[in-house]
Amino acid sequence: MALVLNEEQVMLKESAAGFLAEKAGVAQLRALRDSGSERGFSDEVWREMVEMGWAGIAIPEAFGGLGYGYTGLGLVLEQAGRNLSASPLQSTVLVAASVIGELGSAQQKEQLLAAIAAGDKLVSLALQEGAHHAPLQSSLRAQAQGDDYVLNGEKLLVLDASAADTFVVIARTAGEPGDEQGLSAFLVDADATGLAIAPRSMVDSRSAGALVLDGVRVPAGNLLGEAGAAWDGLSRALDVASIGFAAELLGLSTEAFERTNAYLKERKQFGRVIGSFQGLQHRAAEMFAELELARSIVLQALHAIDDGEADLALQASAAKAKLCEVAQRVTSEAIQMHGGIGMTDEHEIGFFIKRARVVQHIFGDYNYHLDRFARLNGF
Repeated sequence: MALVLNEEQVMLKESAAGFLAEKAGVAQLRALRDSGSERGFSDEVWREMVEMGWAGIAIPEAFGGLGYGYTGLGLVLEQAGRNLSASPLQSTVLVAASVIGELGSAQQKEQLLAAIAAGDKLVSLALQEGAHHAPLQSSLRAQAQGDDYVLNGEKLLVLDASAADTFVVIARTAGEPGDEQGLSAFLVDADATGLAIAPRSMVDSRSAGALVLDGVRVPAGNLLGEAGAAWDGLSRALDVASIGFAAELLGLSTEAFERTNAYLKERKQFGRVIGSFQGLQHRAAEMFAELELARSIVLQALHAIDDGEADLALQASAAKAKLCEVAQRVTSEAIQMHGGIGMTDEHEIGFFIKRARVVQHIFGDYNYHLDRFARLNGF
């Protein structure tokens, strides 16, 4: 497999880079934060993204998308990471659309994926219940009552919760926490009776929230796939999500490194630019090498999604674990090498470490994916 971009992919990457730098950069994120925006992104900018086809970039043409594949989406997410662009690309396009694509019936996919691709619907996955990513530990219950299901429980770290029109809620119709069998996925409208959405303040200034479901009644037709059989499709969708977030971390880390490298060439101390100090040169060289390795891992994982490779789970955990490690190192070094100015809110470099720490945690951190990678390899 050639880990290089073709001409079309280069054009997509450059187009995304230019648009996001102009319309959804760090300055815009700061403005959203300071305005107290509950939605956490600009609807106007999101509409422009939709018009460029990004909302349907990985959705098959049969369901109203572009059918460009996840490699294309990954390139856009990388540029979103470089610019810290706030939008529903992650929550709706990467995560929710992948879950619906894996679990939904043909009719559900025709309706929901087409609406997502057209920008008419925002959907978010409601999965996490504890402090850490542990999908098999889901305990929210869905009890069958006649032709409906009644859902009771709580979900945490639901991305773009305040803006979502619909949630894909993972609940147990059978089994106990830890069991693969018994997990089901339900479509729950944001205005459903008994559903309360509590916005949460995130360190990266992005929107998330908690859901409290108190006797929420859902028609059986809102079940994605078969009752109790969601795990296989959900697991694959989470692998796709992990690779997508790894692509965002790649862009974020690359931008943080390049900004730091430029600072090393202009900041003077003791009459010399600090980039001339051998110790800092070695640290910068090590970061550069790690980023090049990370780029190859992410691109290979994106190709694995589009090519339907059997070892997708292994590649997903390898990509997320490696990019968590690289992002941790690069953003920490960025703050340290910028010195005191890097700790101030006025300087933009601090925004990168904040976003990195959140993305590292979403859908499994370094330790989760390193452990999973080891288990998948038989250790």
